[in-house]
Amino acid sequence: MREARIAWIDNAKGISVILVVMMHSALGVGEAMGGEGLPHWLVAFAKPFRIPGFFFIAGLFLSRAIDQDWRSYLDKKVAHFAYFYCLWLFIQWLFKSALRPGADPLTVLGQLALALVEPFGTLWFIYLLPIFFVATKLLRFVPPPLMLLAAAALEAAPIETGWAVPDEFAARYVYFLSGYLFAPRVFALAESARRYPRAALCWLLGWAMADAALAFSSTPFADYQTLASLPLMSLVTGFAGAAAVVAGAALLADLPSMEWLRYCGANSLAIYLGFFLPMAAARKLIVDHDLVDSVGLASLIVTMAGVVFPLLLHRVTERGRFRFLFERPRSFRLAPLETRAAERSAQQKAA
Repeated sequence: MREARIAWIDNAKGISVILVVMMHSALGVGEAMGGEGLPHWLVAFAKPFRIPGFFFIAGLFLSRAIDQDWRSYLDKKVAHFAYFYCLWLFIQWLFKSALRPGADPLTVLGQLALALVEPFGTLWFIYLLPIFFVATKLLRFVPPPLMLLAAAALEAAPIETGWAVPDEFAARYVYFLSGYLFAPRVFALAESARRYPRAALCWLLGWAMADAALAFSSTPFADYQTLASLPLMSLVTGFAGAAAVVAGAALLADLPSMEWLRYCGANSLAIYLGFFLPMAAARKLIVDHDLVDSVGLASLIVTMAGVVFPLLLHRVTERGRFRFLFERPRSFRLAPLETRAAERSAQQKAA
């Protein structure tokens, strides 16, 4: 049972990260080539649940760590993501700003400094995760219904300060919190989908039809493009989509042909950190040299590049001197207090 659960979680992570890469790839290609293709329709279909599902899955195992001492908790839930954010912020900054011909040094350095308080580019997800982890631990003794009500109210409120941290916190925290609070029921849902695949498929079909109807229907309100984006409706579509990802991932868990998806999910952090460069390179190559006429095909190729090349880079570097790209070195870990005391004692004896 444990292996099956691990399989569907990796599948869910794989689905989520591929949808994120597809969004950035398709939108970039569409803008560069002046058109749309099938991936753009998939991106629009997934918009109501793509990011909610990502955060929902991220909260599932928080209960295993939330009662740890603060030092251990901060090491695993804050320092871990802070390390990768700072490392890949520098890498993205180099390629996007610092190495551009004619770049103004002061402007470029200002962008790097600003990125410490305003998430940079595609890295905003791992910037926000530690904030969610800390907030949830601080609030863990607040009655869950009250926490959920407050988080749902934040999601429904039109909070647009222009600063990504409070805006995205308000819009996304309810999904992360729900993943944490309802983890046992989520695992039960996954198991139910595996036990009753026909019923799960029927439910998924009905959900897909409803999601498509809401995601592609416009509204008369200027601030809300689709029915799925309306207040409260966005909550419904977000949670329904997250549940659909869980059920779909569970159905795929027993299929040997979907091992590639599980692999993507197991290495979703590597994909998320590294997809920007191969995605941009593939798009530039296709557009500059007119290699593909179809916007849809070009978007799919760029998406594949954004998924496959980070996995290859991860495989190549995981045992070498560049393993620090996807594995946090010991020197960037917060050692437990007892370990630090033992090290000091050993040093004193050696002296």
